[in-house]
Amino acid sequence: MKQFIIVVFLFASSNLVYAQRDASSSKTKQIAKSVDSLLGLMTLEEKIGQMNQYNGFWDATGPVPAGGDAKTKYEDLRKGKVGAVLNVTGVDKVRKLQEIAVKETRLGIPLLFGFDVIHGQKTLAPIPLAESASWDTAAMRISAANAAKEASAMGINWTFAPMVDVMRDARWGRVMEGAGEDPYLGSAIAIARVQGFQGNDLSQNYTIAACAKHFAAYGFVESGKEYNTVDIGTSTLYNMVLPPFKAAANAGVASFMNSFNTLNGIPATGNSFLQRDILKGAWGYKGFVVSDWGSIGEMMAHSYSKDLSEAAQQAVTAGSDMDMESSAYIKHLKSLVESGKVNEAMINDAAGRILSIKFELGLFDDPYKYCSEEREKTVIGSKQIVDDVFDMAKRSIVLLKNNENITTKKALLPLVAGSKIAVIGSLAADKNSPLGSWRLGADDNTAVSITEGLKNYNIGFSYEMGVAVSNKKTGFQEESSINMTDSSRFAAAIALAKKSNVVIMVLGEEGYMTGEGRSRTDIGLPGLQQQLLEAVYKVNKNIVLLVQSGRPLVLTWADKNIPTIVEVWQLGTQAGNAVAAVLTGKYNPAGKLTMSFPRSVGQLPLYYNHLSTGRGATQPNVFWSHYSDESNLPLYPFGYGLSYTKFNYSPMEILKSENSIIVNCTVKNIGKVDGEEVVQLYIRDKVASIARPIKELKGFRKIFLKAGQSEVVTFQLSKDELGFYDNNGKFIFESGEFDVFVGGNSRDVQQETVSIQ
Repeated sequence: MKQFIIVVFLFASSNLVYAQRDASSSKTKQIAKSVDSLLGLMTLEEKIGQMNQYNGFWDATGPVPAGGDAKTKYEDLRKGKVGAVLNVTGVDKVRKLQEIAVKETRLGIPLLFGFDVIHGQKTLAPIPLAESASWDTAAMRISAANAAKEASAMGINWTFAPMVDVMRDARWGRVMEGAGEDPYLGSAIAIARVQGFQGNDLSQNYTIAACAKHFAAYGFVESGKEYNTVDIGTSTLYNMVLPPFKAAANAGVASFMNSFNTLNGIPATGNSFLQRDILKGAWGYKGFVVSDWGSIGEMMAHSYSKDLSEAAQQAVTAGSDMDMESSAYIKHLKSLVESGKVNEAMINDAAGRILSIKFELGLFDDPYKYCSEEREKTVIGSKQIVDDVFDMAKRSIVLLKNNENITTKKALLPLVAGSKIAVIGSLAADKNSPLGSWRLGADDNTAVSITEGLKNYNIGFSYEMGVAVSNKKTGFQEESSINMTDSSRFAAAIALAKKSNVVIMVLGEEGYMTGEGRSRTDIGLPGLQQQLLEAVYKVNKNIVLLVQSGRPLVLTWADKNIPTIVEVWQLGTQAGNAVAAVLTGKYNPAGKLTMSFPRSVGQLPLYYNHLSTGRGATQPNVFWSHYSDESNLPLYPFGYGLSYTKFNYSPMEILKSENSIIVNCTVKNIGKVDGEEVVQLYIRDKVASIARPIKELKGFRKIFLKAGQSEVVTFQLSKDELGFYDNNGKFIFESGEFDVFVGGNSRDVQQETVSIQ
């Protein structure tokens, strides 16, 4: 206890010093001094304890565990052998555990409390893939900040987000958790989300430490199958995979999480090339790296480690600082250091990185700063957060198709007052599925359903379920049981459609059909929904199809036959209100896809920024790169999304200077309603020492134009945008000819060529 008093005095003294200094560099230096002083007081076991993270192992407000694994973990906590816990929420529970760490351990070092705050805590925003479709980084920053406010009000000080994996395969269930297929846009979104979670000052009690994951290449798992192998070249690694991670590191993200996959045959958790050479070496990253759940122990299953002791040695040597739930470090690092197999300097470095974040969070000043019951009551579900979630949800919706009727010359959307409307589909009345996956902190059935939203917007309609998507309620730990047999409600739905002017069909995936462990080989409409859609179409062709999903789906039949299609994703707590606002025209949709939608699952992986190959262009014979039974092109390309108005792009004006290119383009709203447009700029390096993609996004601007209004949109391309990474990870620029493209999506663009020396 005497040493605890000394430590408190040391922290108080150091806090007094750096509180008087304004510069962040001074604060950083002071934290480093405090960390060094604390490390000098710690035993080897206590340092290793900081590197150990346990899942919530008993009800913190209940009795102390009497035996088993929970008792062992509790005893480790009292001995200072736990640095962080996860899945403990609520200020009462957090305070109880923090009190044990602060009052009962020798040095009183506070805990980190981690949680998967992926798209909100209690009040849920749209799933991250949906948010990315807004192309609105300011709104995404606000969304992450609101998630941090609610999470911090419930005692959490660290989130395992954002996921910044670039991904190209919609079969992979975790696409719902990321920002799509493009590294440039992904980098911008990574920065926005890190800034949202962490704010300008991590010591404020409404900010939380962020975590960039999964390092690295997890989005490239073969066949879109969860936890699978990754086998990519260094050009793809440096130019496609790593940029969002580097952007997050440059934005000051507090932590990284490594990934489950192998890269070059080495598990990422034990990969020195990724963690030591690139992250902590070339990038100079100062935060800490946490394993994914059990990934240190899983290196044995990879046939990379013979036992848990060797896995611990390999992981810490490779640069993994914290062990999540493998118990590898707490069981084996001490003996590994004592035997000389692991240098204690690695332990000091890892523990020091973790302690530094705790200092930055201000936990040594006030270990209970995230434990205010008053904040928990007033922040959760506040009007401001609900309003922001509603706004984000509206911005995330993508209008895929809205054809005018040949006879009436009018489209089905926005809805016309007085229409006799049928609403069909079990998802329309579902209050759970719109919450999506990764919503551990939220309560079930708290979303505004689409039927509720329509009522809130005074839209009269009649409803029929038509068909259930699954045979049972799905949960986080359950496999979805897709309904393939029960079509007993078809007849009622068809009868309703016959007597209606417009049919709104809400089809797609239930909330837990995407997310971790939810890979699918068939990404069409699950179960009997396609049959229901075709049956209704036979009796009424005036269908508005709302696709509620967590990934791109194959909608080829619908695109050919259905006049209006809207991707409404899984929009969170305010889903129904946001959908109703778009359907009624109260909000003009402006979302643009960040993942290409395939025509067939056989096209996957599918992405716009592919290489041309030696025979990429159409040939007059069979010998070129193509499918014999399907187009190479996506159904809906990256960057695509319609509006209730139309935008005209003037010819580009390109101005060259010594070090950059200026691209000007006038965009005009030529429709009758106000709207937003995402103006996108792409390039192609026509000849390079490494084959370059046919297009690469290098700029975007989201603008609002009133009907008839125009605006000159300006982009500047420097060597930073025109260059690329070679196969050794060196960024280079090569002079020559570049194609420049501007348009409203990656397909529909105008093109100019410019030479740069």
